Amino acid sequence: MSRLRIRHRTGFSYRGEAVASYNEARMLPAHTEGQFVLSSHLRIEPVAATHEYIDYWGTRVSSFEVLLPHRELSLTATSLVEVRPLEHPDSEMDWTELAAVAGATTEFVEHLEQTPLTRPPAELVALARETAAKASSPRAAGLAICEQLGDAVAYLPGVTNVKTTASEAWEARAGVCQDIAHITVGALRAVGIPARYVSGYLHPKPAAELRETVTGESHAWVEYYCGSWRGYDPTNLIDIGERHVIVGQGRDYRDVPPLRGVYAGSSNSTLFVTVEITREA
Repeated sequence: MSRLRIRHRTGFSYRGEAVASYNEARMLPAHTEGQFVLSSHLRIEPVAATHEYIDYWGTRVSSFEVLLPHRELSLTATSLVEVRPLEHPDSEMDWTELAAVAGATTEFVEHLEQTPLTRPPAELVALARETAAKASSPRAAGLAICEQLGDAVAYLPGVTNVKTTASEAWEARAGVCQDIAHITVGALRAVGIPARYVSGYLHPKPAAELRETVTGESHAWVEYYCGSWRGYDPTNLIDIGERHVIVGQGRDYRDVPPLRGVYAGSSNSTLFVTVEITREA
């Protein structure tokens, strides 16, 4: 078990004044089977009233509007989360059983359909099918695909952006965690394994001292269904563990962006982001 304190600050600086803005934030961790949120708070500047709700995909959303002129919009999410190891029962589900379950339930059907961001090119589909054909079960195939693609794509910031598709990132064989997650989700879906995109945080220092604060960042990984939902971090080639904190899940990045909105006024804005993570237990 680990206890992590996360301070995530983000927002926009405007060259002129924004006279109004309407926004949604997905920055507060979720309560899950292996994750318990001890406390969480979102501070918005300028001060704004918020409407809190759980969206269709199960992610906590803070919706708010700022109707006064402002030159900067700043959000600071502070959370204390207890993360426990999650044990998965061994799954003997075969391909026939998976196809029957995945085709009969809305939850799985929605995570089988490709989106513009996850749709894989023909080369990637062929590679995924070749890998799956060698696996003994959907569970083994899912893990093999995650490991293979995580190893094939280099983590390289600056070559992609939030609109980059899996096909574009695969062609470059490079990208950030968002791109690697999109590539992997698309490949898993291509072989009939329901897969979803997960957003959250990863403590970057496995051997961090207690009370040590380190610089982190938002992170993305995948979950695939093979009798139960199993997570894997293809960017770092590791299982999901006590250093991962889940914020949201969806079909792709567009379902779980940390901050999304529109504004009126200044035509230029600059995004800023800082994440600090402290291990407290």
